[in-house]
Amino acid sequence: MINFDNSAASFPKPASVSKAVYEAVSRFGGNPGRSGHKLSAAAAQKVFEVRSAAAEMFGAQVENVAFTLNCTYALNMAIKGLAKSGGNLVISDHEHNAVARPVYKLWKSRGIGFSVAATGENDDETLSNFDKLINEKTCAVVCTAASNVTGRIMPLKRLKKLCESRGVPLIADGAQGCGVLDLKVGADADIICASGHKGLYGPCATGLFITNGKYTPDTIIEGGTGATSAQLEQTGQLPEMLESGTLNTCAIIGLGEGIRFVKKQTPQRILAHERALCRQLERELENVRGVVFYEREYERVGVTAFNIGAMHSEEVAQKLADKGFALRGGLQCAAVTHTALKTKEQGVVRFSPSVFNTPQQVAALARTVRNLA
Repeated sequence: MINFDNSAASFPKPASVSKAVYEAVSRFGGNPGRSGHKLSAAAAQKVFEVRSAAAEMFGAQVENVAFTLNCTYALNMAIKGLAKSGGNLVISDHEHNAVARPVYKLWKSRGIGFSVAATGENDDETLSNFDKLINEKTCAVVCTAASNVTGRIMPLKRLKKLCESRGVPLIADGAQGCGVLDLKVGADADIICASGHKGLYGPCATGLFITNGKYTPDTIIEGGTGATSAQLEQTGQLPEMLESGTLNTCAIIGLGEGIRFVKKQTPQRILAHERALCRQLERELENVRGVVFYEREYERVGVTAFNIGAMHSEEVAQKLADKGFALRGGLQCAAVTHTALKTKEQGVVRFSPSVFNTPQQVAALARTVRNLA
C-alpha cells in the first residue's frame, strides 16, 4: 500500500524512530520517576530528553510539557480541566470530534454551554465570528490549527491576541499542524495539544499537552505520580500533575527521534513538500469530469479533500485501496466540519501525503482516480 492517509497516522516512520523504540524495549525498562535505582534513572533521563526536545520545539518551559496517550487525551484534559460551572466554551465549525465531543458531553452532563464560530470567507470574518461569541461567561476558546478534513489553516496568532484581550484562554488542537506549522505556546495558544504519531513521526499512543503556565487545568485523572506520594491530594507540580500512572516510555523515546527527524528536515521543508504533492494531484484532476475539491482556495497544510460525482467517498476510498492506495473516505471523525462543508451525507476522500511520498506515487494515484471518474 502507498500511504496517503498520513493525517490519521504517518507511515512509514523514520528508521531512527523504529531503532529508538527497539532500544527502549531492550535497554530502558525501568519505570521513570518511580524508583531510585539505575534502571529507573536511565529511563527518566531519556524521558527528560524528549520532554526537553518538545519544549524547545513549542517554545515552552520543560516542566510545562506533559506526555499523554494522544492528542484526544490532551484536549480532554484541557477542555474539561478549564470548564467552569455556569460557563460556556467557544469552538470553531472546523473541529475534530476530539474537541466537539468533550464540549457536547460537558453541555449534556454539566450544563456548560457552548457556541460554534463559523469559519468565514477570510480570516477577518472568522475572527469577527469568534469575537461575537466570547463573553463574560466564556471559560475557554478551542480552535484547530488546521482542519483534519481539508487542511485549512486557522488564524491562531490573531485569535490568541483576541482571546488575550478578552481574558480568555485559547486551546489549540495541533493534531494536523504540529510538525509542519511553527506553533509556539504563548504566541499561538495558551495550551497546545499535539499528536505524536502524525506530523511528529512518532509511534502511536503518543501525545503532548503543552501550556504556557498561565492556565493550568484541574485534573481529570488522578493517581500515582512519583511526587508528594504521602498526600491523598493530587500533586500540583507540573508535569507530574498531568501524568498519573506509568508513562509509555518506549513510545515516548520513539517520539523523541520523530521530533529530531522533523527538526532536521525542518517543518518548512516538510510543509512545502506535502503542499507540492497536493497541488500536483489537484492539477492532474482539476479537469476531470465530476471531481470536486473542498476549500482549495484557502491556505492549507498538506491535505486535499475531494469527491467524484455522486459516488460516496467511502466507496471511492475502497476502490482506491483495492488498487493499492490508502486514503481516508467518510467523515474523518469531524461531523461538525462536514456540516459546515455540507458534505455530511457523502463525506469526502482525504489525500494527505507525508515527507516520504513522491511525485511518481501521486501521478499513479491520479491515473487511478481518472479511471474511476
